[in-house]
Amino acid sequence: MHLLTFDWNPTTGIDIIGNFKIHFYSLMWIVAFLIGYRIMKYIFKRENVAEENLDPLFMYTVLATMLGARLGHVIFYQTELIFQDPLSVILPFKFVGGFEFTGFQGLASHGAAIGIIVSMYLYRKKYNYKSLIWILDRIVIPVASGAVFIRMGNFINSEIIGKVTDSNLGVRFVQDYYSKRAIVRETGITDYKEAYAAVTNNPKFVHLLEAIPTRHAAQLYESFCYIFVFAILWFFYKKTNKGNQPGFLFGLFLVLLWTVRFFVEYVKEAQVVGREDWILGLNTGQILSIPFILIGLYFMFSYKPKTATK
Repeated sequence: MHLLTFDWNPTTGIDIIGNFKIHFYSLMWIVAFLIGYRIMKYIFKRENVAEENLDPLFMYTVLATMLGARLGHVIFYQTELIFQDPLSVILPFKFVGGFEFTGFQGLASHGAAIGIIVSMYLYRKKYNYKSLIWILDRIVIPVASGAVFIRMGNFINSEIIGKVTDSNLGVRFVQDYYSKRAIVRETGITDYKEAYAAVTNNPKFVHLLEAIPTRHAAQLYESFCYIFVFAILWFFYKKTNKGNQPGFLFGLFLVLLWTVRFFVEYVKEAQVVGREDWILGLNTGQILSIPFILIGLYFMFSYKPKTATK
């Protein structure tokens, strides 16, 4: 019985020309950055920081997020790409097996977090105002809001899917289960877009739909939780004195976000085959989350700045 099962078979983007396509996933990244920019603009104005420092901060954040996320994915989850198709690591194209515009498929949040921290250190060295910890305490607020949209983008792309569940509230990810080649073969419809549409709209192919396992909507679970991470950070920043305690918001962000990630991993398919139970029954995503949580606890309860925040 799948009375309440949700079948997810969306159009993932807008075709422009040839293989070039505007992906809704990419639009989610743009939305995340634009909202983050507005949040930081509000913070700068509220704390009387010169707005001329905002645009370079935005550029550092965007570049660090994308570069860190991409390198993090390759290092933590797809190391073989360095040897098999090295140019695709830093460029949004596939070069092996035929040239194709792919966008940056494969971005790791752990890598993005490291990239942002490093970039904020470099940014602070060039733009000498406030302190590094002041910047980190503020930048995590828009980062948390951005995480909401990134996971929504993952859901649109039917990627980072959940484990199989017998729940009637699960999701059947049509485009994850059937590749383009498979859906053409199974339906006999040569246009893969029409073939995908036929699976959910044509009773003739209902058996193909029923073969798809029901899974947890792990991306939506995570996205929903990140709304609360953002709300909690915003509350502490706006309504309490903790927002003025150096390192507290940064640490709180690390604890909340990576705790969410740690527990959602239990209902998420492991991203590295063979590392489903890597160490002590934990997968790669969970192992990588633990250091961030511990660092966060340190900044919340033990960190003492060497000098007062300017």
